[in-house]
Amino acid sequence: MSAFLRPDLLKFAAYTAHPQTDEGVLPGIIDHLDTNECAYDLPPALKEKLAWQYQQDIAANRYPDGGHEALKAAIAHYIAASAAIDPRTITTANISVGNGSDELIRSLLIATCLGRSGGVLVATPTFSMYNILATTLGVPVVTVGRNQETFEVDLQAAQASIEGNTDPIRMVFMVSPNSPTGNGLTAAELEWLRQLPEDVLVVVDEAYFEFSQHTTVSEAIARPNWVITRTFSKAFRLAAHRVGYAIAQPEIIQILEKVRLPYNLPSFSQTAAHLVLAHYSELLATVPEIHTERDRLMSVMATLPSLKVWPSVANFIYCRPVHTDIDQVFTHLRRQGTHVRQTGGGLRVTIGTPEENTRMLTHLKQILEK
Repeated sequence: MSAFLRPDLLKFAAYTAHPQTDEGVLPGIIDHLDTNECAYDLPPALKEKLAWQYQQDIAANRYPDGGHEALKAAIAHYIAASAAIDPRTITTANISVGNGSDELIRSLLIATCLGRSGGVLVATPTFSMYNILATTLGVPVVTVGRNQETFEVDLQAAQASIEGNTDPIRMVFMVSPNSPTGNGLTAAELEWLRQLPEDVLVVVDEAYFEFSQHTTVSEAIARPNWVITRTFSKAFRLAAHRVGYAIAQPEIIQILEKVRLPYNLPSFSQTAAHLVLAHYSELLATVPEIHTERDRLMSVMATLPSLKVWPSVANFIYCRPVHTDIDQVFTHLRRQGTHVRQTGGGLRVTIGTPEENTRMLTHLKQILEK
């Protein structure tokens, strides 16, 4: 391989998206329960309105709004309403918009670690893109474990890493609820994050906020070293449009605005985000159904032989086969048309429609009861 390439990247395994082909899958229905997307597309009336807006309002030969001011104002209104906080406490100055939350994570890494010593802290298992994005930028990643029964972060190890790491820890990533395990931040974890020194940036990923309804927004707008990242790809059903946003004090947002690429969010994606925010009550009306289905699946899965299931406050469930080989379970489900995510030594199952969930249970029972 050419010498101009970084040697560490030659050995690095890239993020693997869910397969677009169905090779090896038996004929029949394919249920994609592997990427934590919403099981429901936008309602036809909203898709028609979005198509009309593209025809009437978007000039394809013009660059998109590079400042996102109108979209940030709509996001600020939604944040205040959903968190029941005074709308005067959060403005467009508290928000940066990205091409998915991945871009925002990458920008934070560039802003804090690139070009100097220092790394980031993550507790595994968790969202794999923290490690991947940091590694592609040459930023060291320090990992600590989690309690294998509750998946709470090993705070003693985390604190030791903050105090004793040779290179300073400049950023701590937390997901609430955590993916793939589905647990939210505990009081002890929150208290630990609050006591971190101000020269450590705390990033709380709230991609699944609409399902858990637990947020640290008040912390982010009150503390100079806190950032929240969120996405429109889950409950808002815009995975195809790749829209994410960060919430923080204006000083952090100003740096993110300097780091992000110009015109980073296409006009069509901005229009789609505006549309769903205008109809958020209608779109989020499916969340109680997802909760009901999640609880139904957890109840049934808990009765299956040789399967350990953990509680979840997200739109997915995490489980591990106890005696059956996990690769065998994963392969069986895939061949039957149920696609789930194998990660962190377990299986993450996205909550789908009632019909998809029932098929998943049928296929899971087949392999576990053999």
